Amino acid sequence: MCVGPLKRVCHWGPLIALGIIKWVTLATVSCLSQWWPPDTSWGGSFIFLSFMTCAVLTLYCFLHAMYTGPGTLPPEWHPENESDKQFLQFCAACEGYKAPRSHHCRKCGCCVMKMDHHCPWINNCVGHKNHGSFTFFLFFAVLGCAQATVVLSLTIYHAIHRTWYIYYGTGTEPIVYMSLWGMVLCMFVLGLAIGVVLAVGMLLYFQVRAILRNRTGIEDWILEKAIHRRDSTDEPFIYPYNLGRWNNFVQVINVWCEPNGDGIEWTVREECNQYTLTIEQLAQKAEKRARSQEYHIVEGFSGWWFPCTKGICVCCHPPCTDEPRIRLYPGDEVIVTRWKKYWLYGERINSSSSPTTSSGDGSNVYRHRGWFPRRCAVQILCTKPEADAPSSSPSSRTQKQTHEKTMENKKKR
Repeated sequence: MCVGPLKRVCHWGPLIALGIIKWVTLATVSCLSQWWPPDTSWGGSFIFLSFMTCAVLTLYCFLHAMYTGPGTLPPEWHPENESDKQFLQFCAACEGYKAPRSHHCRKCGCCVMKMDHHCPWINNCVGHKNHGSFTFFLFFAVLGCAQATVVLSLTIYHAIHRTWYIYYGTGTEPIVYMSLWGMVLCMFVLGLAIGVVLAVGMLLYFQVRAILRNRTGIEDWILEKAIHRRDSTDEPFIYPYNLGRWNNFVQVINVWCEPNGDGIEWTVREECNQYTLTIEQLAQKAEKRARSQEYHIVEGFSGWWFPCTKGICVCCHPPCTDEPRIRLYPGDEVIVTRWKKYWLYGERINSSSSPTTSSGDGSNVYRHRGWFPRRCAVQILCTKPEADAPSSSPSSRTQKQTHEKTMENKKKR
């Protein structure tokens, strides 16, 4: 069945989301028919119609966000003006340039326009074309589950006190009959509804804040580093896409969930240009390469997320990110750009015995990057060149130094 349009649904995220929508809707309608039947009063009819409207709109916006997608750049994309290539990053996976606000998603395997994040619940990225429908999906899901929470709570309450209402009630209270398994099922669905209100409500808050700021989650991180780079200077970094809250809002949110613009050229502030943010990204990448360090792999790593053979501290302190783990072999060399107490993040620059791809899903085919345990590697220190000798390079370091570091690391373990 996972062919054609159904292939996008055949993933744990959409299946769980659709299951929650189904069970919350069925349980709420069933309980509402006993607690406040829609055919007996206008109040029950209003609650029923408003809840079903939220349920239908939640499902529609969910499918719209999933199947419309964020909008992607074609492979080997490049700007019309050849001189603009110097201001853009090159994507080795797509063999093309990244347009402003575009980023490569390793799970989708393409460059996404105005990428915010990859959402497992819709099995797709959230970006330029589906940001509005994704936000509407969150809004109607929270609103519908809030109504479901009220209906289920009051129905369960009346079911528990049914006997008291029969003997001591005024006769106007609803008499709700519910079996033991029906009670358990309603409580389970009530827990789902409350969880959606809390968790999805928090996600909705972050999405609305991002829309009002006209900043994606990735651009938040870029802006934070841009401000940090200018702490010692009086020159502030001006974010080019912040046009005011109302202009930012209408750029994404509208009745038909249709985005404004083509996803490549953007409206920017007067003091900025189309490549203000991309130039800053290039500068940050250059600084990142400048502070990177080279490590030699002395102990193989399988690429598991919880490597039990590497020690309990490594398993108990994994990096809090969904970035991949890289498979390494003794003798490999890695350029490390991020450091944690028990983990390192880097890119393999050579391979002594590893296969072409580092993961079965092909997510790391082009660039072998990821996290690995710190204990598997030893930093390669540059030897000081002699006065009459040329400068040494990583490729000209002696094997004696590497051997000494390897033996020192084994003694520590």
